[in-house]
Amino acid sequence: MKRLVKSTNVPNIRFHDIRHTHASILISEGVDIVKISKRLGHANPKITLEFYAHLLPNADNDIADIFHNAIQSNTK
Repeated sequence: MKRLVKSTNVPNIRFHDIRHTHASILISEGVDIVKISKRLGHANPKITLEFYAHLLPNADNDIADIFHNAIQSNTK
């Protein structure tokens, strides 16, 4: 990887950086974390979440909205 980076005159990146970017993009596009975990070869999704949970900051907001909408629907 080092030779490839040097010969193409791109910023210094490691193979692991590409893997991390790949996972980050999949998460940002809403791909299921179980599928991402399998793709990365993690033993289980918990491992994936430990590394990438910080990329899911709005997950709680979405859950709160779903809960709110459910309550509104049930009170009508």
